[in-house]
Amino acid sequence: METIILVLTVLQGTAISLGMGASTLAILNFFVAIADGKIEGDERKMMGIVYVVLRVAMVLILLTMSLMVLIGTSTGAISLSAFAIAQIIIIAVLFSNAFLMTKRLMPSSIGPALQASSWYTYGTMSTLVGMVGITVTLGMFLLWYCAAIVTALVLVNGAMTYLKKK
Repeated sequence: METIILVLTVLQGTAISLGMGASTLAILNFFVAIADGKIEGDERKMMGIVYVVLRVAMVLILLTMSLMVLIGTSTGAISLSAFAIAQIIIIAVLFSNAFLMTKRLMPSSIGPALQASSWYTYGTMSTLVGMVGITVTLGMFLLWYCAAIVTALVLVNGAMTYLKKK
């Protein structure tokens, strides 16, 4: 059982890293694409590849998290830590936002910032819990996550405004 948990943890860490990196590239590609006012075919292709990588990372995270919850609850009663609940919230936001962005229901002034802040919050939180041993409370997570979203909204929209004026 320990080996399975170790493998799932490594896979999840890899998926989080992949997601954070791909999210960074997605936003940078988006900035480059909108800088001239139109998204060219080649730019769209590159962005499409990055989005596939993001989807792979999201599916890996969903699978590893689901399996870890199932393993942890094999005794019958479900008892999730605040960190596990925070992970579930982020996973739900990532999937919901990706779906809404794909359907063009999420405005570009919110979607990219929400995706980036979710990935960076997830990566930072996982690192601090895993490497430093910080205990995450749900209140701490929500405060941290909201601050990350606001920061990303300001940075992404500021960069978009700057690039569109240029």
